[in-house]
Amino acid sequence: MTTSSTASGPLAGLRVVEFAGIGPGPFACMLLSDMGADVVTIDRPTRKLGDHNNITGRGRSVVLADLKDPAAREDVMALLEQADVLVEGFRPGVMERLGFGPDVVAARNPRLVYGRMTGWGQHGPLAQAAGHDLNYISIAGALHAIGPAGGAPVPPLNLVGDYGGGSLYLIVGILAALHEARRSGRGQVVDAAMSDGVISLMSNFVSHARRGLFKEERGSNGLDGGAPYYRTYETADGQYISVGSIEPQFFKDLCERVGLPASLHGSQLDRTRWPEMHAEFERIFRSKTRDEWVAQLEGTDVCFAPVLPLSEVPSHPHNLARQAFVDVEGVSHPAPAPRFSRTPSAIQGPTPATAVTAQAVRARWA
Repeated sequence: MTTSSTASGPLAGLRVVEFAGIGPGPFACMLLSDMGADVVTIDRPTRKLGDHNNITGRGRSVVLADLKDPAAREDVMALLEQADVLVEGFRPGVMERLGFGPDVVAARNPRLVYGRMTGWGQHGPLAQAAGHDLNYISIAGALHAIGPAGGAPVPPLNLVGDYGGGSLYLIVGILAALHEARRSGRGQVVDAAMSDGVISLMSNFVSHARRGLFKEERGSNGLDGGAPYYRTYETADGQYISVGSIEPQFFKDLCERVGLPASLHGSQLDRTRWPEMHAEFERIFRSKTRDEWVAQLEGTDVCFAPVLPLSEVPSHPHNLARQAFVDVEGVSHPAPAPRFSRTPSAIQGPTPATAVTAQAVRARWA
Protein backbone atom coordinates (compact mmCIF):
# COMPACT_ATOMS: atom_id res chain seq x y z
CA MET A 1 0.00 0.00 0.00
CA THR A 2 0.95 3.66 -0.23
CA THR A 3 2.69 4.85 2.93
CA SER A 4 1.47 7.83 4.89
CA SER A 5 4.39 9.88 3.59
CA THR A 6 3.19 9.57 -0.01
CA ALA A 7 -0.61 9.31 0.40
CA SER A 8 -2.42 12.14 -1.38
CA GLY A 9 -5.73 12.54 0.42
CA PRO A 10 -6.77 15.14 3.02
CA LEU A 11 -6.09 12.68 5.86
CA ALA A 12 -2.51 11.94 4.76
CA GLY A 13 -0.37 11.46 7.85
CA LEU A 14 -3.25 10.28 10.05
CA ARG A 15 -2.36 7.02 11.81
CA VAL A 16 -5.21 4.57 12.45
CA VAL A 17 -5.10 1.24 14.26
CA GLU A 18 -8.10 -0.96 13.45
CA PHE A 19 -8.93 -4.06 15.44
CA ALA A 20 -10.26 -6.46 12.79
CA GLY A 21 -14.01 -6.88 12.57
CA ILE A 22 -16.76 -7.13 9.98
CA GLY A 23 -19.18 -4.71 8.34
CA PRO A 24 -19.20 -1.07 9.39
CA GLY A 25 -15.78 -0.93 11.06
CA PRO A 26 -13.79 -2.09 8.01
CA PHE A 27 -15.91 0.12 5.74
CA ALA A 28 -15.20 3.16 7.91
CA CYS A 29 -11.49 2.37 7.81
CA MET A 30 -11.65 1.95 4.02
CA LEU A 31 -13.00 5.49 3.80
CA LEU A 32 -10.26 6.79 6.08
CA SER A 33 -7.65 5.00 3.98
CA ASP A 34 -9.08 6.34 0.73
CA MET A 35 -8.76 9.85 2.18
CA GLY A 36 -5.09 9.25 2.89
CA ALA A 37 -4.92 7.77 6.39
CA ASP A 38 -2.35 5.08 7.15
CA VAL A 39 -4.59 2.26 8.43
CA VAL A 40 -3.08 -0.73 10.20
CA THR A 41 -5.38 -3.66 10.99
CA ILE A 42 -4.65 -5.93 13.95
CA ASP A 43 -5.92 -9.43 13.13
CA ARG A 44 -5.64 -12.98 14.42
CA PRO A 45 -2.57 -15.06 13.49
CA THR A 46 -4.87 -17.57 11.74
CA ARG A 47 -6.31 -14.99 9.35
CA LYS A 48 -5.88 -15.89 5.68
CA LEU A 49 -4.85 -12.88 3.62
CA GLY A 50 -4.91 -12.04 -0.07
CA ASP A 51 -8.63 -11.89 -0.96
CA HIS A 52 -8.48 -9.09 -3.53
CA ASN A 53 -12.25 -9.25 -3.91
CA ASN A 54 -12.59 -7.92 -0.37
CA ILE A 55 -13.24 -4.32 -1.39
CA THR A 56 -13.62 -2.89 2.12
CA GLY A 57 -10.31 -4.43 3.17
CA ARG A 58 -8.36 -2.35 0.68
CA GLY A 59 -5.64 0.18 1.33
CA ARG A 60 -4.20 -0.87 4.68
CA SER A 61 -1.47 -2.91 6.29
CA VAL A 62 -2.19 -5.99 8.40
CA VAL A 63 -0.38 -7.00 11.56
CA LEU A 64 -1.12 -10.52 12.79
CA ALA A 65 -1.01 -10.69 16.57
CA ASP A 66 -2.10 -13.14 19.25
CA LEU A 67 -3.56 -10.74 21.80
CA LYS A 68 -3.37 -13.45 24.49
CA ASP A 69 0.43 -13.28 24.23
CA PRO A 70 1.88 -10.54 26.50
CA ALA A 71 4.68 -9.75 24.05
CA ALA A 72 2.21 -9.32 21.17
CA ARG A 73 -0.03 -7.15 23.35
CA GLU A 74 2.89 -4.91 24.18
CA ASP A 75 3.78 -4.62 20.47
CA VAL A 76 0.23 -3.50 19.72
CA MET A 77 0.22 -1.08 22.66
CA ALA A 78 3.45 0.43 21.38
CA LEU A 79 1.71 0.98 18.04
CA LEU A 80 -1.18 2.69 19.81
CA GLU A 81 1.27 5.04 21.50
CA GLN A 82 2.10 6.39 18.03
CA ALA A 83 -1.44 6.28 16.60
CA ASP A 84 -4.01 9.05 16.26
CA VAL A 85 -7.13 6.87 16.07
CA LEU A 86 -8.22 3.45 17.30
CA VAL A 87 -11.25 1.71 15.74
CA GLU A 88 -12.89 -1.35 17.28
CA GLY A 89 -16.24 -3.06 16.77
CA PHE A 90 -16.50 -5.61 19.58
CA ARG A 91 -19.28 -5.97 22.14
CA PRO A 92 -18.86 -3.67 25.14
CA GLY A 93 -16.21 -4.97 27.53
CA VAL A 94 -14.22 -7.08 25.07
CA MET A 95 -11.46 -4.51 24.55
CA GLU A 96 -11.22 -4.04 28.30
CA ARG A 97 -10.77 -7.78 28.79
CA LEU A 98 -8.07 -7.81 26.12
CA GLY A 99 -6.21 -5.08 28.00
CA PHE A 100 -6.95 -2.30 25.49
CA GLY A 101 -9.79 -0.45 27.16
CA PRO A 102 -10.00 3.34 26.75
CA ASP A 103 -8.53 4.16 30.14
CA VAL A 104 -5.56 1.85 29.71
CA VAL A 105 -4.81 3.14 26.22
CA ALA A 106 -5.29 6.78 27.24
CA ALA A 107 -2.70 6.32 29.97
CA ARG A 108 -0.18 5.46 27.23
CA ASN A 109 -1.48 7.93 24.62
CA PRO A 110 -3.80 10.64 26.00
CA ARG A 111 -4.34 12.26 22.59
CA LEU A 112 -5.72 9.09 20.94
CA VAL A 113 -9.29 9.20 19.56
CA TYR A 114 -10.94 5.92 20.50
CA GLY A 115 -13.69 4.93 18.01
CA ARG A 116 -16.15 2.28 19.22
CA MET A 117 -18.59 0.78 16.69
CA THR A 118 -21.52 -1.23 18.06
CA GLY A 119 -25.13 -1.91 17.22
CA TRP A 120 -26.71 -0.95 20.54
CA GLY A 121 -24.05 1.29 22.10
CA GLN A 122 -21.79 0.99 25.12
CA HIS A 123 -24.65 0.96 27.66
CA GLY A 124 -28.37 0.24 27.84
CA PRO A 125 -30.47 -2.91 28.30
CA LEU A 126 -29.46 -4.32 24.89
CA ALA A 127 -25.78 -3.39 25.00
CA GLN A 128 -24.60 -6.99 25.47
CA ALA A 129 -27.13 -8.59 23.13
CA ALA A 130 -26.21 -9.92 19.70
CA GLY A 131 -27.80 -8.15 16.77
CA HIS A 132 -27.50 -7.12 13.16
CA ASP A 133 -28.46 -4.19 10.96
CA LEU A 134 -32.04 -5.42 10.64
CA ASN A 135 -32.49 -5.35 14.42
CA TYR A 136 -30.90 -1.93 14.90
CA ILE A 137 -33.08 -0.27 12.27
CA SER A 138 -36.12 -1.99 13.79
CA ILE A 139 -35.96 -0.11 17.10
CA ALA A 140 -35.17 3.13 15.26
CA GLY A 141 -38.45 3.24 13.33
CA ALA A 142 -36.78 2.90 9.93
CA LEU A 143 -37.68 -0.69 9.07
CA HIS A 144 -41.35 -0.18 9.97
CA ALA A 145 -41.55 2.52 7.31
CA ILE A 146 -40.01 0.55 4.44
CA GLY A 147 -42.06 -1.85 2.33
CA PRO A 148 -45.13 -2.10 0.13
CA ALA A 149 -48.59 -1.04 1.18
CA GLY A 150 -50.29 -3.91 2.95
CA GLY A 151 -47.07 -5.93 3.00
CA ALA A 152 -44.32 -6.78 5.45
CA PRO A 153 -41.37 -4.49 6.21
CA VAL A 154 -38.57 -5.00 3.66
CA PRO A 155 -34.89 -5.12 4.69
CA PRO A 156 -33.09 -2.34 2.73
CA LEU A 157 -29.94 -4.45 2.36
CA ASN A 158 -27.73 -3.52 5.33
CA LEU A 159 -27.14 0.01 4.11
CA VAL A 160 -29.21 1.93 6.65
CA GLY A 161 -27.89 0.49 9.93
CA ASP A 162 -24.39 -0.83 9.26
CA TYR A 163 -23.18 1.82 6.85
CA GLY A 164 -25.51 4.82 7.18
CA GLY A 165 -26.16 4.87 10.92
CA GLY A 166 -22.91 3.04 11.69
CA SER A 167 -19.84 3.69 9.53
CA LEU A 168 -20.69 7.22 8.51
CA TYR A 169 -21.58 8.37 12.02
CA LEU A 170 -18.39 6.76 13.30
CA ILE A 171 -16.40 8.71 10.71
CA VAL A 172 -18.13 11.98 11.63
CA GLY A 173 -17.44 11.34 15.31
CA ILE A 174 -13.78 10.49 14.74
CA LEU A 175 -13.15 13.56 12.61
CA ALA A 176 -14.94 15.80 15.13
CA ALA A 177 -12.91 14.35 18.01
CA LEU A 178 -9.69 14.83 16.05
CA HIS A 179 -10.62 18.46 15.42
CA GLU A 180 -11.27 19.02 19.14
CA ALA A 181 -8.03 17.24 20.07
CA ARG A 182 -6.08 19.80 18.06
CA ARG A 183 -7.17 22.40 20.61
CA SER A 184 -7.17 20.35 23.79
CA GLY A 185 -4.38 17.86 23.11
CA ARG A 186 -6.67 15.16 24.50
CA GLY A 187 -8.48 12.32 22.78
CA GLN A 188 -11.85 10.92 23.75
CA VAL A 189 -14.12 7.93 23.19
CA VAL A 190 -16.52 8.03 20.24
CA ASP A 191 -19.48 5.77 21.07
CA ALA A 192 -21.02 5.13 17.63
CA ALA A 193 -24.14 2.99 18.02
CA MET A 194 -25.99 2.02 14.87
CA SER A 195 -29.35 2.32 16.61
CA ASP A 196 -28.48 5.91 17.61
CA GLY A 197 -27.30 6.74 14.12
CA VAL A 198 -30.44 5.46 12.43
CA ILE A 199 -32.66 7.39 14.87
CA SER A 200 -30.67 10.47 13.86
CA LEU A 201 -31.15 9.61 10.17
CA MET A 202 -34.90 9.54 10.80
CA SER A 203 -34.92 13.20 11.92
CA ASN A 204 -36.73 14.48 8.83
CA PHE A 205 -39.45 11.86 9.22
CA VAL A 206 -39.82 12.79 12.89
CA SER A 207 -40.48 16.33 11.64
CA HIS A 208 -43.06 15.06 9.13
CA ALA A 209 -44.78 13.00 11.82
CA ARG A 210 -44.99 15.95 14.22
CA ARG A 211 -46.60 18.00 11.47
CA GLY A 212 -49.13 15.29 10.74
CA LEU A 213 -47.60 14.61 7.33
CA PHE A 214 -46.40 11.06 7.95
CA LYS A 215 -48.69 8.05 8.24
CA GLU A 216 -47.44 4.93 10.01
CA GLU A 217 -48.66 2.80 7.13
CA ARG A 218 -46.13 1.51 4.63
CA GLY A 219 -46.62 2.61 1.05
CA SER A 220 -48.90 5.52 1.94
CA ASN A 221 -46.49 8.47 2.14
CA GLY A 222 -44.73 10.72 -0.29
CA LEU A 223 -41.31 9.04 -0.11
CA ASP A 224 -42.17 5.37 0.56
CA GLY A 225 -43.75 4.44 -2.76
CA GLY A 226 -47.19 5.66 -1.81
CA ALA A 227 -47.06 8.69 -4.08
CA PRO A 228 -47.42 7.87 -7.80
CA TYR A 229 -44.83 10.53 -8.65
CA TYR A 230 -42.11 9.01 -6.41
CA ARG A 231 -41.75 5.30 -7.00
CA THR A 232 -40.61 2.62 -9.41
CA TYR A 233 -42.50 1.25 -12.40
CA GLU A 234 -42.15 -1.93 -14.42
CA THR A 235 -41.38 -1.59 -18.12
CA ALA A 236 -42.36 -3.69 -21.12
CA ASP A 237 -39.28 -5.89 -20.84
CA GLY A 238 -39.74 -6.67 -17.15
CA GLN A 239 -37.15 -4.10 -16.05
CA TYR A 240 -37.81 -1.09 -13.82
CA ILE A 241 -37.42 2.67 -13.93
CA SER A 242 -37.66 5.23 -11.14
CA VAL A 243 -39.38 8.61 -11.15
CA GLY A 244 -39.04 11.23 -8.41
CA SER A 245 -41.08 14.14 -9.73
CA ILE A 246 -41.79 15.78 -6.37
CA GLU A 247 -41.75 19.46 -7.29
CA PRO A 248 -44.82 20.69 -9.22
CA GLN A 249 -42.78 21.80 -12.24
CA PHE A 250 -41.11 18.40 -12.45
CA PHE A 251 -44.43 16.60 -12.11
CA LYS A 252 -45.86 18.78 -14.89
CA ASP A 253 -42.91 17.85 -17.09
CA LEU A 254 -43.46 14.15 -16.33
CA CYS A 255 -47.15 14.32 -17.20
CA GLU A 256 -46.50 16.04 -20.50
CA ARG A 257 -43.60 13.84 -21.58
CA VAL A 258 -45.26 10.48 -20.88
CA GLY A 259 -48.81 11.42 -21.83
CA LEU A 260 -50.66 11.14 -18.53
CA PRO A 261 -54.35 11.96 -19.15
CA ALA A 262 -54.93 15.70 -18.78
CA SER A 263 -57.63 15.12 -16.18
CA LEU A 264 -54.93 13.97 -13.74
CA HIS A 265 -52.37 16.73 -14.30
CA GLY A 266 -53.71 18.87 -11.48
CA SER A 267 -54.11 16.03 -8.97
CA GLN A 268 -50.54 15.50 -7.81
CA LEU A 269 -51.34 16.01 -4.11
CA ASP A 270 -54.90 14.70 -4.19
CA ARG A 271 -54.52 11.40 -2.36
CA THR A 272 -57.98 10.29 -3.38
CA ARG A 273 -56.78 10.18 -6.99
CA TRP A 274 -53.46 8.47 -6.31
CA PRO A 275 -54.82 4.97 -7.07
CA GLU A 276 -56.08 6.15 -10.45
CA MET A 277 -52.79 7.92 -11.16
CA HIS A 278 -50.81 4.84 -10.11
CA ALA A 279 -52.78 2.70 -12.53
CA GLU A 280 -52.26 5.14 -15.40
CA PHE A 281 -48.53 5.43 -14.84
CA GLU A 282 -48.25 1.64 -14.60
CA ARG A 283 -50.07 1.28 -17.93
CA ILE A 284 -47.94 3.96 -19.58
CA PHE A 285 -44.57 2.69 -18.39
CA ARG A 286 -45.40 -0.89 -19.39
CA SER A 287 -45.83 0.32 -22.96
CA LYS A 288 -42.07 0.68 -23.61
CA THR A 289 -38.87 -1.04 -22.60
CA ARG A 290 -36.55 0.34 -19.96
CA ASP A 291 -34.03 1.51 -22.54
CA GLU A 292 -36.72 3.19 -24.61
CA TRP A 293 -37.73 5.19 -21.52
CA VAL A 294 -34.07 5.99 -20.91
CA ALA A 295 -33.82 7.43 -24.42
CA GLN A 296 -36.95 9.51 -23.84
CA LEU A 297 -36.55 10.68 -20.24
CA GLU A 298 -32.98 10.43 -18.97
CA GLY A 299 -31.37 13.82 -18.48
CA THR A 300 -34.67 15.70 -18.35
CA ASP A 301 -36.19 17.46 -15.34
CA VAL A 302 -38.62 14.60 -14.83
CA CYS A 303 -36.20 13.25 -12.18
CA PHE A 304 -35.75 9.88 -13.84
CA ALA A 305 -33.29 7.00 -13.75
CA PRO A 306 -33.27 3.36 -14.81
CA VAL A 307 -33.15 0.85 -11.95
CA LEU A 308 -29.85 -0.84 -12.69
CA PRO A 309 -28.64 -4.19 -11.36
CA LEU A 310 -25.18 -3.99 -9.86
CA SER A 311 -23.62 -5.62 -12.93
CA GLU A 312 -24.72 -2.70 -15.14
CA VAL A 313 -23.67 0.12 -12.82
CA PRO A 314 -20.04 0.48 -14.04
CA SER A 315 -21.10 0.85 -17.68
CA HIS A 316 -23.73 3.55 -17.22
CA PRO A 317 -22.58 6.63 -19.18
CA HIS A 318 -22.76 8.93 -16.17
CA ASN A 319 -20.72 6.57 -14.00
CA LEU A 320 -18.20 6.16 -16.80
CA ALA A 321 -17.86 9.93 -17.15
CA ARG A 322 -17.41 10.28 -13.39
CA GLN A 323 -14.87 7.42 -13.34
CA ALA A 324 -16.95 5.93 -10.54
CA PHE A 325 -15.00 2.66 -10.66
CA VAL A 326 -11.24 2.23 -10.49
CA ASP A 327 -9.18 -0.78 -11.53
CA VAL A 328 -6.93 -2.05 -8.74
CA GLU A 329 -4.76 -4.93 -9.90
CA GLY A 330 -7.46 -6.31 -12.16
CA VAL A 331 -10.37 -5.81 -9.74
CA SER A 332 -12.96 -3.09 -10.32
CA HIS A 333 -13.40 -1.04 -7.13
CA PRO A 334 -15.92 1.71 -6.34
CA ALA A 335 -13.90 4.91 -6.51
CA PRO A 336 -13.19 6.94 -3.38
CA ALA A 337 -15.90 9.37 -2.35
CA PRO A 338 -16.34 12.25 -1.74
CA ARG A 339 -13.97 14.09 -4.08
CA PHE A 340 -11.52 16.82 -3.10
CA SER A 341 -10.25 19.63 -5.32
CA ARG A 342 -6.71 19.99 -3.92
CA THR A 343 -5.96 16.75 -2.08
CA PRO A 344 -7.62 13.99 -4.07
CA SER A 345 -8.34 10.69 -2.41
CA ALA A 346 -6.86 7.52 -3.85
CA ILE A 347 -7.12 3.80 -3.26
CA GLN A 348 -3.87 2.88 -1.53
CA GLY A 349 -3.85 -0.69 -2.78
CA PRO A 350 -5.85 -3.92 -2.70
CA THR A 351 -6.56 -6.00 0.37
CA PRO A 352 -3.10 -7.06 1.60
CA ALA A 353 -1.77 -10.46 0.58
CA THR A 354 0.92 -10.50 3.28
CA ALA A 355 1.21 -9.22 6.81
CA VAL A 356 3.77 -6.80 8.19
CA THR A 357 5.24 -6.64 11.67
CA ALA A 358 4.27 -4.12 14.31
CA GLN A 359 7.93 -3.11 14.44
CA ALA A 360 7.89 -2.27 10.72
CA VAL A 361 4.84 -0.05 11.15
CA ARG A 362 6.41 1.69 14.15
CA ALA A 363 9.52 2.36 12.08
CA ARG A 364 7.56 4.07 9.32
CA TRP A 365 5.58 6.02 11.91
CA ALA A 366 8.70 7.17 13.74
